[in-house]
Amino acid sequence: MGVLTLQEIVLGEREFRLISDLVYKHCGINLHAGKKELVRARLAKRLREGRFGSFSDYIRYVLEDATGREFSMLVDSLSTNLTKFFREDQHFAYLQSQLLPRVLESKQKAHHLRMRGWSAGCSTGEEPYSIAIILQEAVQGRGNWDVKLLATDVSTRVLERAQGGVYEQDRIEPIPLPLRNKYLTRTRRDDGDLYEVTPVLRHMIIFRYLNLIQDWPVKGPLDFIFCRNVMIYFDKPTQGRLIGRFFDLLAPGGILFTGHSESLTGIEHKFRYVQPTIYMKP
Repeated sequence: MGVLTLQEIVLGEREFRLISDLVYKHCGINLHAGKKELVRARLAKRLREGRFGSFSDYIRYVLEDATGREFSMLVDSLSTNLTKFFREDQHFAYLQSQLLPRVLESKQKAHHLRMRGWSAGCSTGEEPYSIAIILQEAVQGRGNWDVKLLATDVSTRVLERAQGGVYEQDRIEPIPLPLRNKYLTRTRRDDGDLYEVTPVLRHMIIFRYLNLIQDWPVKGPLDFIFCRNVMIYFDKPTQGRLIGRFFDLLAPGGILFTGHSESLTGIEHKFRYVQPTIYMKP
């Protein structure tokens, strides 16, 4: 059988509903009816690569793959990983000018030089490395701080890229030049320069696979959580459960940062509103 063209790949209602149910049960992503064409287009590449004759054949293969590798690739295909360094810069401004000075002062007074944060939905690494730059700038010269940032994602593909910590010139443009020179090392290549994050940032970040709707091997209390542009994939009940779990994990005064289109309106929660997309645990 020849490889199907994009136009020949038809996603029936039954197959779409089955894929939607599988993905929702696995990681909470809510693929409503309006996402049907997106699902068809995103998975068409997998069908063509695997020379599957139909979505039914592909779904059967996914379910029979005992390794779970193909299902992971299905989820990877359906999750959007749009990111960049210092994206939504008001969050980094708040982290730098408001949260960190308060946390550093209180912990130094208590002689407890330990800080913990979480980038939940870290994609290809730009977010956690941006956070790590701000953290390193804040603690340097202030004693021997123990600072760790957990960075997790449900996509093994993007985690591999994040752990590599190597980016093209256009990807690192949002980083201010002084910080770029300080925390990135340039490597000249025939096809263009590449930039690698320095060991001081790498040692601060722990990259792990994590499914947000399953168990979390995460120990609190955390000083802050970035969960941005992740909850848009979830329905309200799932969002509510997630927000409650984040609240429990944060230390008093800890901050939850959400995405620009993610409001907690309509979700019952205990957070105190600080400003749009920034919430504090009292």
